Amino acid sequence: MKVLPHFLDLEGRHTLSPSLYDRDAYQLYLREHPLKRSGVRFDIHWLTKGQAVGQLKLRIELRGVAEGNSLKQLVIEEPVEPAGWFGHWSSLTLKGEAYKNFGEITAWRVTLWENDELLNEQKSFLW
Repeated sequence: MKVLPHFLDLEGRHTLSPSLYDRDAYQLYLREHPLKRSGVRFDIHWLTKGQAVGQLKLRIELRGVAEGNSLKQLVIEEPVEPAGWFGHWSSLTLKGEAYKNFGEITAWRVTLWENDELLNEQKSFLW
């Protein structure tokens, strides 16, 4: 599993061109200018070993700090379908009022589940 968190600008873009250098430079700009952000998108590359028996779902758990130093937690889940041998890219997004109300994200964890069984996880350094 690979996770790429990307800030989104006020027009919903995470980059201004297809260049990886431009993407990274724009992400730095958005990181330094929080008023120019409209949300955050987690692009997740995942795959399963063999055929899935049950329902698959991706879950993102977010921890953050809102105004007044109150701690926040949020969970976003989405069902996914297996897509061949090479895995699949899925995106989960926190945007709009939900993003503004959540505050600054300090840590995240992405997990892949089959029914109630944890298959894999990827987490940020501070998780």
